[in-house]
Amino acid sequence: MKILYQGSQGAYSQLAALEIFPKAETISCKTFEECFKQCLENENLKAIIPVENSVAGRVADIQHLMNKYKLQIYAEHFHKVSHNLMVVPGVKIENLKSVRSHSQAISQCQEILTKNNLEPIIAADTAGSAKFISENLLKSEAAIASKLAAEIYNLEIIKSNIEDDNKNVTRFLVMGKVAEHPEFKKGKYITSCIFKVKDKPAALYKCLGGFATNDVSLSKLESFSEQSSFEQYLFLCDIVGHIEDPKVQKSLEELGFHTVSLDILGVYEASKFRNI
Repeated sequence: MKILYQGSQGAYSQLAALEIFPKAETISCKTFEECFKQCLENENLKAIIPVENSVAGRVADIQHLMNKYKLQIYAEHFHKVSHNLMVVPGVKIENLKSVRSHSQAISQCQEILTKNNLEPIIAADTAGSAKFISENLLKSEAAIASKLAAEIYNLEIIKSNIEDDNKNVTRFLVMGKVAEHPEFKKGKYITSCIFKVKDKPAALYKCLGGFATNDVSLSKLESFSEQSSFEQYLFLCDIVGHIEDPKVQKSLEELGFHTVSLDILGVYEASKFRNI
């Protein structure tokens, strides 16, 4: 199995991939879009994509990419994030002036930055930040990244578990081109979809009515605008249940009456991390 992830070696996405598929070959991509595009072109590839964090919220632009490429979701995984402050060996925290990392990591570690008066530098990814300060031997700059990144790039961890909230968790999705879903049997499932409501009064209210009348729960409903437009919004929805469950089927049928488009993105087992 080959799993694509965004970022340099040592990225949290790579760690998450290896937690799910310990024997998989993990392949680094520069951007999230590169992950999506390669999976669309090669059905033998899968991608692991972070979609939201319990502290920093949703990961920017992922919804647009999910709508653009329509990859299928095979699984979800909740990864406990442990951030580390790492430096070129021998550098002390009092020597530092700035910290480099991904915007999500920076936002999750505000306390240590404020306490030590460190200027944040936003980079493309966490592991890439570690690689950058290692290659350039920067002594006034630290990186926020994983323990694996410190090992790969020969950096010294001077502070561990620096995240502001020790319940810091990122939700990842495993995605690919081929549509497949588990057999409907006893268990807990999630059905994910993207829909666009009709441009009529109370359209969203009517869309959600079918879930209420059929006693179906939603674990997520979030809106995002179509790119280059603020006139009409799309909705990313996670439905608690399997698409073959009659209640879910009836809910989706009613949803279809009030939408311009409705795309099923996947049916997969709910993570045991969830309390549903």
